[in-house]
Amino acid sequence: MKITYWSDYACPYCYIGEERLKKAIEESGIREDVELEMKAFQLDPSAGIHAAGDTQTRFAHKYGISMEEAGRTIEQISQMGRDEGIDFRYATTLFTNTMDAHRITKLAMDRLEAADAQKLIDRLFAAYFTENRELADRELLERIGKDCGLQEEEIREVLDSDRYREDVLLDEREAARYGIHAVPFFVIGRYGISGAQSREGMKAAIAKALEEQEAEILQAGSGMTCGPEGCRIG
Repeated sequence: MKITYWSDYACPYCYIGEERLKKAIEESGIREDVELEMKAFQLDPSAGIHAAGDTQTRFAHKYGISMEEAGRTIEQISQMGRDEGIDFRYATTLFTNTMDAHRITKLAMDRLEAADAQKLIDRLFAAYFTENRELADRELLERIGKDCGLQEEEIREVLDSDRYREDVLLDEREAARYGIHAVPFFVIGRYGISGAQSREGMKAAIAKALEEQEAEILQAGSGMTCGPEGCRIG
């Protein structure tokens, strides 16, 4: 089964949602049978390469709420992350442009085994929400890429060029065509799940998708077939 999801590294619910999805897959007993594909979705393509201001002030301005309410909401989100086993430090994140992080992710998907590409994705989320690093930092991206198995020369070649930029923009255009305007958004079989749904909700969607997949296989096997020993109606 293939599960596709649109996500941004600066999105707290994306990190939480991905952790819940991985646990739902594990608890469903299908870890070896699932292919995960992350697609890019920049929350703010115009963001700079260095953080401007603190998270609480930015949050309050973005949603038109008081600083006190912003602080409470940020802590509530952080607690959701901690409940999933993440050392979640949303209040002190440094928001920057994520284009290069997504481009390095595309490189990893092209060059690495799926497990190593997933390791890079996890490392980038942790760099932002736990280590509170600027994801536009080239040295950070190079270090994480090398740690996960990418070649230093190719990482630099990507960062020095526009390579994979169009791939990132293509993901975003695809999201727009599907009417996806917020992340995370997961596609499990024929089911679309918006937001960081509960683990149980994700397991229910996985079970439904598996049920339909098995029904399609059975239906495909019930037609007329021919082999060396003759033809039959299945």
